[in-house]
Amino acid sequence: MALPQSDTDYLEQRGLQYAVSEEASMTCVVLIGYGLPLGFSRTSADLLLRLSPGFPDVPPDMWWFDPAVGRADGKPIAATEHMETHLGRSWQRWSRHLSPGQWQPGTDSLESYCALVRRELERNCAMELVQ
Repeated sequence: MALPQSDTDYLEQRGLQYAVSEEASMTCVVLIGYGLPLGFSRTSADLLLRLSPGFPDVPPDMWWFDPAVGRADGKPIAATEHMETHLGRSWQRWSRHLSPGQWQPGTDSLESYCALVRRELERNCAMELVQ
């Protein structure tokens, strides 16, 4: 399964280094060296997005990092403890799920999902910086 052209255009216009492959009927998009907000234990990691058949009408679910990403202060981040193997690599799973109605088929795309991932990462940083 190839990415929709609009998603390929988004990745290229943003200058993101990426790789697309298929595994177990899922389209796997790896954003290579994805830059992380301040407050994490590293500045970048590879970000894996697994897209179900039917994407973008079917919403994505969860994302994964390699190497694992943690808070700079060492405190755990909820629902990130599990490791999974995809594409022959070990990935830290960020178990995050969209609320009903949060994904709008025909409107949402890889770009909007990347924005959601970014907001969640920034939210975790902000929580940590406030505490």
